[in-house]
Amino acid sequence: MAGGKETPRQKMIGMMYLVLTALLALNVSSAILLKFQFLDASLQEVNKKTVTDNAGVVSNIQAAIAENKTPSANDQRVLKTAKDVRQQTSDMVSYIQGLRQMLISETGGENEEGTGYKQPEGNDIVAMKMIGAASKNNGEGYVLEQKLNEYAKFLRQYSDQVPQKLALSGKEDPVAQKDPAQKRKDFAQLNFEETPMVAALAVLSQKEAEVLKYEADVLQKLAQQVGADIIKFEKIFAMARAESKTVAAGTKYSADMFIAASSDNITPKMSFNGKPVKVENGLGKVEFVASASNYDADGNSKQTWKGQVVINQNGEEKVFPVEEEYIVAKPVIQVQSASVQALYFQCANELNIQVPALGAVYDPSFSASGGTAVKGAKKGEVTIIPSGTEVTINVSSGGNAIGSEKFKVRPIPKPEIVALVNGKPIDVKRGVPAQSFRAVEIQAVADEGFKQLLPNEARYRVTKWRAYLVRGNQPVDQGEFNGPSANLTSFAAKASKGDRVVIEILDVKRLNYKGNAVDVNVGTPNFNVPLN
Repeated sequence: MAGGKETPRQKMIGMMYLVLTALLALNVSSAILLKFQFLDASLQEVNKKTVTDNAGVVSNIQAAIAENKTPSANDQRVLKTAKDVRQQTSDMVSYIQGLRQMLISETGGENEEGTGYKQPEGNDIVAMKMIGAASKNNGEGYVLEQKLNEYAKFLRQYSDQVPQKLALSGKEDPVAQKDPAQKRKDFAQLNFEETPMVAALAVLSQKEAEVLKYEADVLQKLAQQVGADIIKFEKIFAMARAESKTVAAGTKYSADMFIAASSDNITPKMSFNGKPVKVENGLGKVEFVASASNYDADGNSKQTWKGQVVINQNGEEKVFPVEEEYIVAKPVIQVQSASVQALYFQCANELNIQVPALGAVYDPSFSASGGTAVKGAKKGEVTIIPSGTEVTINVSSGGNAIGSEKFKVRPIPKPEIVALVNGKPIDVKRGVPAQSFRAVEIQAVADEGFKQLLPNEARYRVTKWRAYLVRGNQPVDQGEFNGPSANLTSFAAKASKGDRVVIEILDVKRLNYKGNAVDVNVGTPNFNVPLN
């Protein structure tokens, strides 16, 4: 079967061929024999109609040339070729019809009722006539094979859409080659071995249909050369074109309705901005990424695209220009974050960036200047780690730039250093009883606002501090501690009323979003705690 566009009639023939192939694989019964007879009769009716149509095309070619008072040599050549094709096809069809009559006659002809054949099976007669004696290959099936393939070679002079062979062996036939038993057979064996007479008739009708189909293709191509092809619009449909697909409430909606049509007999050439576009069912698919550089106050930019539709009309290419105006709306980038006004320096600031105008086609990617952008697991999620005082986030969708957003970068607020004795905050004014100065803990407390926005960044720990027990101006005891907590029972044992404890903070760390410890500059906070 050939590719390309086919008429409904040709598609029906193709379907019948598939049914015929399936039936040939089944065991023969009276019901199946009737189906073969039905297929054969249906194909014969279709073939008669095709013969009439093809003859009409030749008449159209002759009429078109006759209208031209000074026909060119090319016109005469086209007419001669069309007549040659018609004659070769007529000879081919007559030969096939002769084979049909021979098989019908050899099997006893039609029954008395005129509803069928006296011997619808006749497998042996079909094999003898179409394949011949064993190992001699002298049956009419081999003559048919030669004539069909010579006919195909003749037509290919005028159209490369005609296959090189119309008579295929088992290994060449796309259906039979899948069956190990059938792929070894030659053309005659494949189509006529162990085949009932009515099935053989159906096979001959199908081959006749192929002959007529390719004749029709060649004649149509010849007719186009002299403007004699008739464009029939098989697909007629209604269309509407609106002035705008976006209408505000309270304003008028305006559109034009019209009839459009396409034909299977012509394949229009279509282009967009000088480049060819894909044509499916007569419709050209125009797709491009909309862009604009200048927008009005409402965020809209009027643009225009241009195209062409070219068809062959009366032997000449007719060009139909297409020009369409469209509006590009500037996408609005929406950033969702609790800290959207500013980002924190060297912290993982999680943002959700959406562009509602793009809807389901939104496929975001992000980059940042003045920082690093890490794409999140969900659409629109991104983590920004600033490295400067300002970050510009660039937003793209499907590789196309959408826009950018700028953010100020704020420093991380310093934590508050708090000292506790026995679980209670130290009151540096009232002091602490000397004998009670035992369990001491130094805490670094994150700024509450920073902690709420970025809890994974607000984890502080005092990692080193030093304490002195001072009497007058002289230290009595001292200790250095790694970690926020220490037991200062030794201080309590030596302390007297009027002494004081001086606490010096040496090192504070912060765990960032990666779990890494980062130095925190808290200055030199000291506690001077009087003992009473």
